[in-house]
Amino acid sequence: CTWAFAKDGYETIIVNNNPETVSTDFDIADKLYFEPLTPEDVESIVDIEKPDGAVVQFGGQTAIKLTEALMKMGVPILGTSAENVDKAEDRELFDEILEECEIPRPTGGTVFTAEEAKEVANRLGYPVLVRPSYVLGGQGMQIAINDNDIDEFIGIINRIAQDHPILVDKYLQGKEIEVDAVCDGTDILIPGIMEHIERAGIHSGDSISVYPAQSLTEGAKAKIAEYTRRLAKSLHVIGMINIQFIVCGEDDVYVIEVNPRSSRTVPYISKVTGIPIVPLATQVITGKKIKDLGYTPGLQPEADYVAVKMPVFSFEKIRGADISLGPEMKSTGECLGIAKTFDEALYKAFIGAGIKLPKHKNMIMTVRDEDHADAVEIGRRFEKIGYHIFATSGTARALNEAGVKATPVRKIEQESPNLLDLILGHKIDLVIDIPAQGAEHSRDGFVIRRNAIETGVNVLTAIDTAYALITSLENTDIKKLSLIDIAKVQ
Repeated sequence: CTWAFAKDGYETIIVNNNPETVSTDFDIADKLYFEPLTPEDVESIVDIEKPDGAVVQFGGQTAIKLTEALMKMGVPILGTSAENVDKAEDRELFDEILEECEIPRPTGGTVFTAEEAKEVANRLGYPVLVRPSYVLGGQGMQIAINDNDIDEFIGIINRIAQDHPILVDKYLQGKEIEVDAVCDGTDILIPGIMEHIERAGIHSGDSISVYPAQSLTEGAKAKIAEYTRRLAKSLHVIGMINIQFIVCGEDDVYVIEVNPRSSRTVPYISKVTGIPIVPLATQVITGKKIKDLGYTPGLQPEADYVAVKMPVFSFEKIRGADISLGPEMKSTGECLGIAKTFDEALYKAFIGAGIKLPKHKNMIMTVRDEDHADAVEIGRRFEKIGYHIFATSGTARALNEAGVKATPVRKIEQESPNLLDLILGHKIDLVIDIPAQGAEHSRDGFVIRRNAIETGVNVLTAIDTAYALITSLENTDIKKLSLIDIAKVQ
């Protein structure tokens, strides 16, 4: 964005609170400030520099939160206005816009106390998603399955003083879809539609994301493109917008979140579609139109290869952290797999993320009762490619009854040899451990996952990720991987 402004003859100033990041190279902008991104610190810079305007939509949620403060300092917001940023973030204002646009969203309510939250949750029916508004990286988001969970989660959220209400939404378990788009106030350009492998409930930053979407009908794609256009127009977006949808059944599309800013998927979708979204959005912010910049508005044609964005985690470095995935983001990076087929792209992405299989062809499975049918299917497929499966008593019984050979193994609180001995014996490739939802997840599962990660064993905590992994292992010939020149991807 800074480079695009510089090309147009602007003097550029970056304020960054994180000296580790690449964008803080001293030669990126004309001036660079290392300061906390708080209104007080930004105000002292504004007093010195007296800028003509500020761009907040490329700094993530932290920058978006400064919109109102910058306006009070007399700094014009370039691109989407502060008023429209607030409409996307404020629950009641956003609901009005969705109603005007005739776009469905999961039903929910706005609350300030645990009592109000329980009332809304019981009216909607559990499970529900509990989250603060103006949220950063899914922080404080939880899936509640009963009243006790609500009490615990609201207590955690309220440890940080809340200026904004807490949102309680019906949790829909469908396919999560993500779109980044550029709008010039009249036209909208959508580079592509991304589909998450893990179903809704896992933060988009921790999900495996696939472009182009593999399982959407043409009807669902058309609906997503139309809803994106309506929302961008209603919010008077100038520049970037990121929207997350849930698709239930064939063509039922719900909006779950709209961010009037760029998101972490922008570099990925730019790279794999060849559309330079950030320079394009920057030019739009300065008043240019999409058509004048040589682009045809609307959803762009799909590329003829598949790109998979795989999250990368640092759990082995963060002692004591629970590695199970949920609505709060835990990944620290990502890698990319590109190929002509979905299976090969997926396999490359797993390799890039450090999941190299097989080594010993031994695995452990321990899943919730409601996931036994999936465990049987996954176990059968791993057995077929030569894996020996160890499982806790309930999972082992379900597998053996379905004709999948599994060796029962004792839980960690029982005498040796038990699950922990097996993991610490360095003979296991993979642990598939699906924890129960809600606050009451077992201490056992936590210890299993922590010890597995610390001994270098791959751990999966979502059924959909396990399906993706076995699919990539079954259908990829490791000796025949293709090479894609990423510099020439268009």
